Amino acid sequence: MIKSKWLWAALFIIPAVELFGFIFVADQLGAFKTLLLMLTTSVIGLLMMRFEGNKVLQDSRTHMQEGRVPGRTMLDGLCIFFGGLLLILPGFVTDIVGFSLVFPLTRPLYRIFLLKWIEKKMKNGTFTFYRR
Repeated sequence: MIKSKWLWAALFIIPAVELFGFIFVADQLGAFKTLLLMLTTSVIGLLMMRFEGNKVLQDSRTHMQEGRVPGRTMLDGLCIFFGGLLLILPGFVTDIVGFSLVFPLTRPLYRIFLLKWIEKKMKNGTFTFYRR
């Protein structure tokens, strides 16, 4: 029940914040420049996501060929995936969060929270993983 409340809150709050940001930026720059800026950030973000995703994929392959578990690189891959999803969504707030997920210097901040969340789920028994 609590999870659905957070989901409903996010479905209303995020678009409202994005609309406010769009109106604010459009007031400062003008509507055409704002649309151009939004399109440019999406294209740059998608290119960064593609580049960083390929780098993480190569690192994962290297780890597996060496017989090591690619744990950190898998978390980086998750961050890049979610960052890419946020970059596809129109808006400046989601672009900022998406860029910070895709950018390698800020990604470790999210990795810490992701590791704590996975550890909590594993301790509770609500996180299931499968081995081959």
